[in-house]
Amino acid sequence: MDIRLLQGDITDQRVDAVVNAANSSLLGGGGVDGAIHRRGGSAILAECRALRAARYGKGLPVGQAVATTGGLLAARWVIHTVGPVHSVSEDRSHLLASCYRESLRVADELGAHTVAFPAVSTGIYGWPMDDGARIALETVRQATTSVIEVRFVLFDTSAYAHFEEAFSRLG
Repeated sequence: MDIRLLQGDITDQRVDAVVNAANSSLLGGGGVDGAIHRRGGSAILAECRALRAARYGKGLPVGQAVATTGGLLAARWVIHTVGPVHSVSEDRSHLLASCYRESLRVADELGAHTVAFPAVSTGIYGWPMDDGARIALETVRQATTSVIEVRFVLFDTSAYAHFEEAFSRLG
């Protein structure tokens, strides 16, 4: 698998699937979630509402992933995953790793070969960027998947630098 780091807007990516750092409601929010919903249009929200009605009435559990159309995005699909809120008193790193593993599992079910990830949980959910980058890269690198290319699309120079440092440590 080819792993790439890019600085930019994940909604601009021409890939099979983009991963959305969603909240459990699946109904949009701020950050990456809001950007994907705004740019992708109403079809994404309509499918998210249908998923809530059919299966996730109480919300998508943390660490799980589910797919919808890409709507107006260049990507064919959006894979929504709910990251954990960072805690200093409880190790939730297994939940963050699960977001990446489950997203790749869903990508495999869809037949996606190119996937773009954001830095899940590192925004409003407070996960330290250096640790989030390490978990993301280690998890994706160790995954058994049919995905050929994974892009980590980082919004700013600071996030990119943290991912670049973690990537260089992996060798």
